[in-house]
Amino acid sequence: MFIDHLEELRTRLRCYRTIHVICDNATFHDSRAVHQYLVEHGDRIVILFLPTYAPDLNPIERIWWHLHEEITRNHRCKTMDELLDQVFEWLEHRRPFEVERDAYIQSRAA
Repeated sequence: MFIDHLEELRTRLRCYRTIHVICDNATFHDSRAVHQYLVEHGDRIVILFLPTYAPDLNPIERIWWHLHEEITRNHRCKTMDELLDQVFEWLEHRRPFEVERDAYIQSRAA
């Protein structure tokens, strides 16, 4: 699926010479098949990996943190279904998520 995604990017973004794809360290982002794909198409696609654990650089980590703080930490659910119901309800009412941008603010040179 990741290779299909890269191929779709390469096809849709034909007007760009280089496409930068930022990835986490999931094993499928760095597989042998991906390396082979990049041998063939690496002139246009550059994969940039986030550090192994970088919650300040990955907005989804902040969402998971809030979910954990508000729902999954210290819950009193008796069943997994009950917990999942709470998680889905939380996700439904939290949309759209607001990205906390303080990790992305660039300091200006003096």
